[in-house]
Amino acid sequence: MYDCIIIGGGPAGLNAALVLGRARKKVIVIDEGRPRNGVTRETHGFLTRDGISPSEFRRIAKEQIGRYPSVSFAEDAAESIEGTDGGFQIATTKGTIYQSRKVLFAAGKKDLPLNISGLEPVYGKSAFVCPYCDGWELRDQPLVLIVKGAHALHLAKLIAGWTSQYTICTNGPDELTNEEREELSLHHVAVFDSPIRNIESRDGQVEHVVLEDGTIIPCTGIFFGPKLAAGSSLPQAIGCMISELGTVIVDSTGKTNIPGIYSAGDAATEMYQAITAASMGALAGIGINNELAIANWDISKP
Repeated sequence: MYDCIIIGGGPAGLNAALVLGRARKKVIVIDEGRPRNGVTRETHGFLTRDGISPSEFRRIAKEQIGRYPSVSFAEDAAESIEGTDGGFQIATTKGTIYQSRKVLFAAGKKDLPLNISGLEPVYGKSAFVCPYCDGWELRDQPLVLIVKGAHALHLAKLIAGWTSQYTICTNGPDELTNEEREELSLHHVAVFDSPIRNIESRDGQVEHVVLEDGTIIPCTGIFFGPKLAAGSSLPQAIGCMISELGTVIVDSTGKTNIPGIYSAGDAATEMYQAITAASMGALAGIGINNELAIANWDISKP
């Protein structure tokens, strides 16, 4: 019987494991080793670790967590969950059954295909989803924003802090209101609604975005709006409240509506930052340990 099973070994799960390991709780982290940010070369915005590769980040994290013998790791994927607070059972794809008093879902989110020809070779190299993570590296460069609707106007305002050279490609109907189109026009932001035929690149470096109407847009970088799905279906399977975006709804400590079940990181927020995920994991670890400490205290009553 583990004190806590952590599903997901990204910044959220790892930081929770660190907190719980230091609190001398028996923990196992179940992770299949396929992180969403594995396509990127560097992680940014994380104090003391700015520019580190995702793989190196995890290596250092596991090395530090290894100092605490009550924490272990399993390269596996959680397949099913049952039970109630104090007695959960997790079955994995490798056929292992784990039992635990608490569960933390930190499996993040996963990308769904966008069906844009040429996007995959540049994703994580010169095409990104978050300007806070990668805007600095593309500062003052000609960019294409692949986004539509209200998010197009929002991203245009945001990107302007890094470069004044950018074009919006909506890859089909722009879904903009007349007011949004007028505002973009007033700021001299070009908007193309022709579908994208192909993204041309060399060795991961984008060179042109080619539209179906023949328009060729030179650029050295792309920001695009991803389509995301929950990294695990198990929170919903056990009854956790889920938002329309597939995010687990939690309180300030990561607690869900199901007693004994917590969630943290990208699984429980739309603020997709490594440092945000890590901080949420730390808070969830503290919340879980507090519950365990109170339960242990009550059990030990004479």
